[in-house]
Formats: sequence, structure tokens, C-alpha cells
Amino acid sequence: MHPPSPSASLAAKIARQRRPVTHGHTRPLAWRLEQLGRLEKALQPEEGFLEALAEDLRKPPVEAYYEIAGVRQELKLFQRQLRYWLRPERVTAPLIMQPAQAWVVADPLGCVLIIGPWNYPLMLLLSPLVAALGAGNTAVLKPSEHAPRTGELLAARLRQHMDDDVVSVAMGGPETAQALLRQRFDHVFFTGGNRIGRLVMEQAARTLTPVTLELGGKNPCLVAEDANAPLAARRIAWGRFLNAGQTCIAPDYVLVAPAVRDAFLTALQQAILDFYGKDPQLSPDFGRIVNDNQFQRLAAMLRERSVLWGGHMDPAERYIAPTVAAVKHWDDPLMEEEIFGPILPVLPLAGLEEAVDAINSRPQPLAVYLFSGRRTWRDRLLTGTRSGTVCLNDVILQAGIPRLPFGGVGESGMGAYHGRAGFLRFSHQRSVLQRPQAFDVPWRYPPYGNRLGWMKRLLR
Repeated sequence: MHPPSPSASLAAKIARQRRPVTHGHTRPLAWRLEQLGRLEKALQPEEGFLEALAEDLRKPPVEAYYEIAGVRQELKLFQRQLRYWLRPERVTAPLIMQPAQAWVVADPLGCVLIIGPWNYPLMLLLSPLVAALGAGNTAVLKPSEHAPRTGELLAARLRQHMDDDVVSVAMGGPETAQALLRQRFDHVFFTGGNRIGRLVMEQAARTLTPVTLELGGKNPCLVAEDANAPLAARRIAWGRFLNAGQTCIAPDYVLVAPAVRDAFLTALQQAILDFYGKDPQLSPDFGRIVNDNQFQRLAAMLRERSVLWGGHMDPAERYIAPTVAAVKHWDDPLMEEEIFGPILPVLPLAGLEEAVDAINSRPQPLAVYLFSGRRTWRDRLLTGTRSGTVCLNDVILQAGIPRLPFGGVGESGMGAYHGRAGFLRFSHQRSVLQRPQAFDVPWRYPPYGNRLGWMKRLLR
């Protein structure tokens, strides 16, 4: 007798995880809150994750703790609000259908696949898991192989605190992800780059599996002439160089009005000095590039390029200094693709309409940023561009509000999560209509006779 193939074993595993959902075991509020409580326990003690993130990405403890805090915020919101989100939504049926009752109920989807990235390997895997469990699903997690220490620790913690038929972890590289995507899940949630996102969607389409894609893009940041240039510089420097620039929602390039350009650049240089000292390579607060392939990709962007400051690289440490580059034209190589590293191009802001046209000529970004107190600028940007999110007079923080949906549009992704948006993302909105059996009005049945005029008046 031959042992089952890996594919058959995987299919059996997914079927086993789907069973609690199909049997209704995951529907009660008590079950969902219990799973969220177990996940909360899996985050303790925190020190192990801080050490793992430092080993994988040389993340400073404060930046590593952002990941834990983000998951905790999501957990707390679900634990407080889930009982309200689960209530059926009553809908009024038309008069012609009365007497009747109609409502919408949020049903679990089943067993879902969550594929996480390497840049925030804890938060961007567990935040969607919170939503999936809160919506009454079971889940298979695929951590990134590029953050192995974090993935291994997370797998061990989940095995310790959660039932394997509720949450399981599939470790491995691209071949593991491909094997998973060949299976029939009830939803696939992917966070990562645009190229892999296309492959995920293509594979999921073969089994008609719905997908959520959290991707990225070249997020523009506008600094208008009325902006507080020193404040804008500090906030932009923090957002760009956080996690060594490896943040999908970071400002990717800055458009600066000529009137404040000099003040902005001076403040930007000072902010980098204040944050990381004269030699950022020695700073305990500046991370490293995740692997050699990413390092070489970023190094190629800087090769034979003059920069305003920064640009130093150390391949042995996969270190690239916080770098600011002056860019004059939109066809510059730095403007071709998402940078995803500690390099910040600065372009001249010719005017609001020119900026709007330039943004709209490119794929929709995950975020648009504006530093200005002018309502006309704000309104024009909100109505004249498309992006996953918008943040005014700051950067990145919009992603840290659990009640705000987070997600892309167009090439920056599809579908949103966080808070109730995540609950709905992992639920099926099931419509229900109930009518009595006591009596029946014959108007809808043939023969219709001369009812058309009466129907027109009634349904007008």
C-alpha cells in the first residue's frame, strides 16, 4: 500500500480544517472569542519575537514591538465589537412582498489561506488571522521563508496554544506556497509584491477561489509651499527609513514646492542625523536589507548615481545608508518601480494639477500623502486621485487605526481589512427572506390576464 501523496495529504488536512466550519462549531461567539484569547496568549512572552525580528531583519526593539502592538490592537477591537458585528442586519422588504422578514447574516467562509510577507512577518500574518478567526473561519498560515526565525517561533507558539485543526502553519519556500495554492481554499489572503500577487491570483482563479491582495506601489508625498517644512521632513524621514525603507505604505518619493525646497532638504538631512547619528551603520535604530537579492536590486539603483547625501553601502552587512537623491524628471530610473528600501527621491512640485496628472498617469498607489493646510489642495487630491489610503500632514499612521479599512486599489491590491472591514472580508453576507405559510396572494401566478397596468402602479 502506497503512502498518500503530499498533495493528497494536504487536501485531507484542509478538509479536516474545513470540517469545524461546515459542522457549525465555529459559529458561536464563545468559540470565536476563545480562539482570539488563545492567539493573544501565543504572543507571550514578547521577548522571543523581539529577538527573532532582530535576527531576521535587525529590527530595533521599538520597531519590532510595533508589530506586536498592531496585532494586539486588532485583537482588542474584535474582542470588544464582535458581538455587535455578529448581529443579523434587518432589511425592510417591499410592500408587495409583505408580510415578510428579511435580514443579512455574516457566515464564515471556511478554511482560508494566509500568505505573509517578510518585511513585517508577524503583524502582516497575524492581523488577517485575527479577522479570519473572528469571522468564524479556520486558517492555514504560510510565513515568509525570508524571515525564518520569526516563522519558526510563531509556528511553535501556535502549536502550543491553538488546535491544529483551527490554525496550522506551513513552513517552506516557494514550492510550499505553490503546493498550497493548488488546493481549494475558501479564500486566499496574500500580502507581498505585485509580481507574486499576480501569480497568486492566477493560481487561485483555477479553483475559483476569491482573493485579497495587499500589495504596494510608488506612494507619492506632496509638500506644498504652505507646509511646515521641518515637521514634514521629520515625519517623512521617519516613514521612509522605518524598517530600512522596507514598508509597503512608506512614502516612495517626495514632490516639494520650490518655495520650501531648501528648508525641507536642510531639515531632512538634520532629521536623519538626529535619528541615526553621523554614521547610521553604527546606529542600533537602523535596520538592514532582508537578503542579498534585495540588496543587489537596491544597489543597482544607486550605481553611478549622484546623491544629495547617503549612498554608502556595505554588502557584508546588507547595509544601505539612508539616502536622498535629487530627481529632475519622471522618467528617471528611480521612478520606474517601488523602491522598497532606504532611498528617497525628491522631485520639484510644479503645481497641484501637474502633480495630480503625474499621479494619475501611474498605477494607483497604496497611499497618497500631502503636507499642506489648504483645504483646496486636500479636496483636489481626494477627488482627483485614486489610492488605497490617504494621510494628511503625516505618513503611515493611517495603517495603525484598527477601525480604518486598509487595502489597495488597482495595482496596489484588492480588498481591505482591519476591524469590521476584516470581519466582512472573511465573511459571506448571506441574504435571508422568510414569509408566512398561513395565506397566499395569487397575483403573481399565471394566468396574468390584465394585471400589467395594476402591476405598474403597484411597483412604481
